[in-house]
Amino acid sequence: MNHRLRTDANHQRPEGVTDATVEALGALSKALETAERARGALYDFHQLTGTADLALDDAVRLLRAAGHGRQAEQVEREVLGRNVIPGHWTFQIVEEYNATYYDVFRAIEGRIRQELADGRDHLYEAEMKAARRTEGHPDHTAD
Repeated sequence: MNHRLRTDANHQRPEGVTDATVEALGALSKALETAERARGALYDFHQLTGTADLALDDAVRLLRAAGHGRQAEQVEREVLGRNVIPGHWTFQIVEEYNATYYDVFRAIEGRIRQELADGRDHLYEAEMKAARRTEGHPDHTAD
């Protein structure tokens, strides 16, 4: 990629940063973005499971009202408030993912980007944008 293409000031390649480094940082950034998506899916899992658990209150109430006390008791005893994996509710899984994986990954990606590119983010994508721009087109501006 031609690193001399005009990009906005926040995405200009620092002096001495090679194409190979920009490509490597792009791959690292893409990996982090994928982990971000996984984290989002984990929050979806957390919220959906919590919503299902709260909906069980209605199910238990309705089962009792319909004369099915034994079944209401079974749902209340066996499912309502149950751990999703041994010893853990979903919020604990989210917390462990963040502390054990996500926070570490994010910090290392930021540190490497700082060391190799003065902390500049998305250099690969910014240079791709610059290479694909139509000069003079109002919707293809650099910044």
